[in-house]
Order: sequence, then structure tokens, then C-alpha cells
Amino acid sequence: MKGRLLTGNAAAAAAARLARVDYVPAYPITPQTEIIETIADWVREGTMDSKFVQLESEHSMMTAAGAASLAGARVFTATSSQGLLYALEMLYNVSGWRAPMLLVNVSRGLAAPIVLEPDHNDVLAARDSGFLQLHSETCQEVADLVLLAYRVAEDKRVSLPAIVNLDGFYLSFTREPVVLPDQGKVDQFLPPYEPVSPLSASRPVARGSAVMEGFVYSYFRYNLHAAALRAKNVFNEAAGEYEQLFGREYGPVEGYMLDDAEYVLVMSNSFTALGRQAVKRMRERGVHAGLLKLRMVRPFPTEEVAALLRGRKVVGVFDQNLSPGLGGIFYSEVAGALYHVKNRPKAILPAVGALGGKQITAKEMDSVFEEMVRIDRDGVTPSPMFLMRDDELARVRKAVAIAEGRS
Repeated sequence: MKGRLLTGNAAAAAAARLARVDYVPAYPITPQTEIIETIADWVREGTMDSKFVQLESEHSMMTAAGAASLAGARVFTATSSQGLLYALEMLYNVSGWRAPMLLVNVSRGLAAPIVLEPDHNDVLAARDSGFLQLHSETCQEVADLVLLAYRVAEDKRVSLPAIVNLDGFYLSFTREPVVLPDQGKVDQFLPPYEPVSPLSASRPVARGSAVMEGFVYSYFRYNLHAAALRAKNVFNEAAGEYEQLFGREYGPVEGYMLDDAEYVLVMSNSFTALGRQAVKRMRERGVHAGLLKLRMVRPFPTEEVAALLRGRKVVGVFDQNLSPGLGGIFYSEVAGALYHVKNRPKAILPAVGALGGKQITAKEMDSVFEEMVRIDRDGVTPSPMFLMRDDELARVRKAVAIAEGRS
């Protein structure tokens, strides 16, 4: 079926309309503003039956979103970068309330310095908040994962909020063919939201009440954790039904040329397309290269990662994020998934790149595979790679010299 050309932002908005969301609290921030502008226009025109409200901040936006979800509304909102950090306090509250709303995050590097293009430190800052996380490589995935996220989040075995992530600019403003599902089939896949115990003036219930003793708090936190773990099986069930209805297959991870791969690169989000191209180039050179894409980030797909990476010679992890003092976040999580695995890879290579949306060349991507081969051949200990070209470093040094009055 031929799709319509849609940006990632437009795909997210279209999926929200297909999901028949009831309430959209919003606050604009680049590069996600197109999502809420599109929805606001539809609500104004009467082509989307939802309540749209612009709040005074992302903190208020998330507070309203969580409360509305508890009251029985299907809630959608979106943010980016500093906006997600401003809302971060309420993310922990909303997950603690077990309010299954959906937040689309359009990734953008965090200040300071200020940048508008993407890396993933914003969304990964929320990885411990209790929100489920699904990450998109394409505009088609954006639309499909929004619908899947609602189905999983609202399942009574889960009842947790979710984030669907897409890269700013590289995906948010890029037009790709997107096949939007038929509304009737979406209604079949995603029935109306029924909260566990909706807030009601006539039938009071307590949600988010204060707990003064640690053992009670521990009990609730562990139950939240257990629900997040259950979300993976619920996702697999929902994805199976989604494939039957719409013909597109999704799993927590996705392999590319993995059958006989000896050197595997782990990646996520839109730059995965560059990784696939590198795999093809390596294959043409006789290197048995492969790629593993992380689609589900929370819960982390530990078993799937371990099963698909065992027996490989060397694994590389491409992190479009940086945890200062530690390194790449996905590297640590992949290493943890492999720690107890028999026949685990000889080595795991950490590579950090594309921070702030820095363009990655074919040569840079190839260099990660070349380093994996060298580690295997020479038996050396992996050293962290930070992908930056000599010409880029020269430009930075020139700018620093000008700023310091030395040029």
C-alpha cells in the first residue's frame, strides 16, 4: 500500500487522532511544536474530537495530563529537550499514580550550550521515571508505536504512562511515506480507555496519597517495577495483533543481517539507518557485520539482547548520548545484559557520536566496525571511541581562539 508523505511530527499527530484521544494539554517547544499546532488546528476545525488546552509550562502540562488520565480521559501530549526536563518532576508523579497517558518526545540536545538538533540525553534522563519508552527509527514507526504504546500502557496488567521518542529534525521534519491505519481497524485494536478506578466527585478515591513509612513506599515502587517488566510481554501480544491487522511487525529489538554476523553494532532511533548502510559496506568488504536496533528502551529488553548477541566475536554500542563521568548509557545496559551470558562476546566496544545531531559520515560509521575487527584480530582491550572528524575539531579550535581573542 502506498503511503502519504508525512513528517515524523505529522505522523505522531495523525496517530493521536486515530487513537481518539480525549484531552491534549500542551506547551510549545522546538522541534515538537508542529505536533501540537497540527492537533490544535484539527480541534479548531472540528475534525478531531478532543479538548486542547495550552498550559503555561511543561510542568503544568504533565500535571494536567496525569490528572486527566486518572479521571478517565485518553491523554496525549508532546515535548522536547528542556521541556522534558522541566516536566521531569511530574513524570515520577504520573507514573506513581499509574496513569496510562502518552507523551511523545522529540529528542533535542540539552543546554548548555544550546543546540536544536538531536541526541538522546533528554529522553534517557527520564529512563528511571517509570514511563515505558519506545524509540522510532522512521516516520512509519512513529505512527505505529503511538498506537502500540496506548494499547500497552492502558492494559490492566501495566497501567503505566509511556513515551514514544523520535529524533528532532532528522525525523520530526523529514517527510517519509507513512501508511496510516484504517480508523475502523484502529478502533478494533484500541478500544476506549477504561481506567481502573476513575476519579469521581460522587465516588471519592485516593490516588498519590502521602506515605510516611519506607516499607509501604517500597511495596508500591516494586509493584511499579513489576508492571514495567510485564509490559514487554503485553507489547509482544499487542504487536502480534497489530501485525495481523496492519501487516507491520514490531518487536522490542530488531536485527539486521544477524544470522552469521560476527561483529554487531547496537543502535537506536533514526541514525540506525546509517548503521544499516555501514553493515552493507562491511559485507561488501567480506566482514560479517550485523546490527541490532533497540526499539524498546524501558523495560530494557535484556533477554532479547542477550539471546541475539551471544556467540558474536565483538559487539559495538553506538550511543547518541553521553553520561558525563560514565560514558554511553546504552553501552552500560548492553554490557549488563551480557554479563551472565555463557559464550558472550570477547569484547564490547563503546562508541559515542552524533551528539547535538552532529552528522556522522560513512567513514566514521565504518571506523566503528573496523575497530571491532581490530579488537578481535589483535586481542586488544577496547578503548572508548568518540566520533569527531579532524576538520570538525579544527573548526571548534578556531572558534575557541576567536572567542578568546587569539585570532
